[in-house]
Amino acid sequence: MKNLPILIVAEPAFVPTYAHPGDAGADLRSREAKLLPAGQRDTFATGVSIAIPSGFVALVHPRSGLAAKHGITVLNAPGTVDAGYRGEIAVTLLNTSDQDFEVAVGDRIAQLVFQKFEVADFIAVTELPETHRGAGGFGSTGKA
Repeated sequence: MKNLPILIVAEPAFVPTYAHPGDAGADLRSREAKLLPAGQRDTFATGVSIAIPSGFVALVHPRSGLAAKHGITVLNAPGTVDAGYRGEIAVTLLNTSDQDFEVAVGDRIAQLVFQKFEVADFIAVTELPETHRGAGGFGSTGKA
């Protein structure tokens, strides 16, 4: 599928936009002006409500420029917007820096990425098949 049809309710200034051809993430903008204090989090309305086709999800990712330049990230990255949700998309930002950050109406605050997914069919068993890794978790390779 070349283009994924997404039904959207938003004022023209808040319709997500792709900055460059071929970009995976469409920019979401803040519908409200707020000060995001250093070390704090707050939720920002985007003015966007969408209908996603079944079998797809929208993922809310941080913007790399905000993260690198100002320490601003999406708290639950990536945020998940399920196909059945019809409310306004809101983004919870976290200011990881020691400086307050001003968000103005219309500022690009996050990116929306669409992804096709599979639904799992969970099958209860008494044990799992063996693998080379086994139950080794984070850092289990022994390499730094």
